[in-house]
Amino acid sequence: MKQETIKYLQPHTVTKLANLEMIARLMVEGYLTGLHKSPFHGFSVEFSQHRQYLPGDSLRFVDWKVYGRTDRYYIKQYEQETNLRSYLLLDISESMNYSSSDITKLQYAKYLSAALCFIMLQQRDAIGMTLFDNQIRDTLMPKSVMSYLNLLLKKLELIKTGRDTQISTVLHQVAEQIKRRGLIILLSDLLDDPEKILAGMKHFRHNEHEVLIFHILDDQEVDFDFSGDVQFEDLETSETVKTEPWFIKEAYQKNIREFLDYFRVQFSNNRIDYQLLKTSTPFDKALTQYLLKRKKLY
Repeated sequence: MKQETIKYLQPHTVTKLANLEMIARLMVEGYLTGLHKSPFHGFSVEFSQHRQYLPGDSLRFVDWKVYGRTDRYYIKQYEQETNLRSYLLLDISESMNYSSSDITKLQYAKYLSAALCFIMLQQRDAIGMTLFDNQIRDTLMPKSVMSYLNLLLKKLELIKTGRDTQISTVLHQVAEQIKRRGLIILLSDLLDDPEKILAGMKHFRHNEHEVLIFHILDDQEVDFDFSGDVQFEDLETSETVKTEPWFIKEAYQKNIREFLDYFRVQFSNNRIDYQLLKTSTPFDKALTQYLLKRKKLY
């Protein structure tokens, strides 16, 4: 893997690429290149389907190709032994289309989802995906074969946003549908009732799922660094407000801090991993959070 692939971890770089499979591949290759200079050096996604041979193991499960390369005995483990089952829940409501730069929240979430699908399937982990706005719009059940990537990416490429959001309703519905324990990964701007969102995530924890939340916001939604007269439009209701940003900036920033602090504290208290990602955040930060979570599970 070449050093220059690391640049594809920058959101403004990948927006210049049209092919989602290429974006996912370059992001993951860049990330794995970066791992060799990080505390994760030695962490591998290559051999999660093997374990070391132990006395009593059947020789018919020995991977002789690996033995030929390493002079060590490794056993092939099958899907039920090795696969982490993950479920990507992607918010495709209209608010995710907001952008103050060259990448929308939805584009950021799509690129991250594509990279996560790529790295999971490379690990032989099973990955499924649910697209939702105020209801579930599409669902792909978890599979662990690399050929599944094409279908996952096609769904991501063909996304059409819905008008509004009812995250909690969808979370409860999905929690009732998933029968086997796994890792739930939610990608959303969480622009809904925080207490109801928390209740939905606690439903997953009650069912003994592990949960990882990527809270995706545009930089301006956090920093509110506008100037001049600005007309703000609610993308989900089309309501508009014209104002001078300096007039409401202090109150807005207070509200957004309280909004984010609520999620940080409540998710932490309920053992839910939470990561705020502004759309300028390099993707390696999110991929690292995923690998940290996966390491905890094995």
